[in-house]
Amino acid sequence: MAHHFSTDELTENQELIQTYRLHIAQDINQENLALFCGAYQYRHDLGIERPVVGLNEDTVNTLTCPALLVVGDTSPAVEAVVECNSRLNPTKTTLLKMADCGGLPQVVQPGKLAEAFKYFVQGMGYTCGRRRPDHLSNESVPSAGMTRLARSRTTSSSSITSLDSSRSRSN
Repeated sequence: MAHHFSTDELTENQELIQTYRLHIAQDINQENLALFCGAYQYRHDLGIERPVVGLNEDTVNTLTCPALLVVGDTSPAVEAVVECNSRLNPTKTTLLKMADCGGLPQVVQPGKLAEAFKYFVQGMGYTCGRRRPDHLSNESVPSAGMTRLARSRTTSSSSITSLDSSRSRSN
């Protein structure tokens, strides 16, 4: 259980630990669990490297797709996730250390994880929410699915633009 939960969770959240122990013992096929544990025990390094822009970005073995790495701040896997992040392309990788989480942020704080995933997907250019009517598609009207963060970024960028234009007028 120590690979799932932080030391604090193991001592303070006995109900959650007991629930997972029962789930593992009763609901999971034990033969499959043994195969999984064997695969985990005998795993090897993926051999990925951080690309250097202009030097080896086309020849290095690394992920080429956007990646979101999520880890709880008290998780036993923090060091491994940070080390993995250090090997990936920083322009395509997002590391999220979730506060007040152990090894299972999807259980402890599912709402925050869902929101982080939503922002990550929006950052790739996808929108969450309803499709705009065709007559509004070319206008710069915020969609109903925009989040608070996206709205604040939109407002901030327009505020900066208006400040820059007022500065250039005064010069």
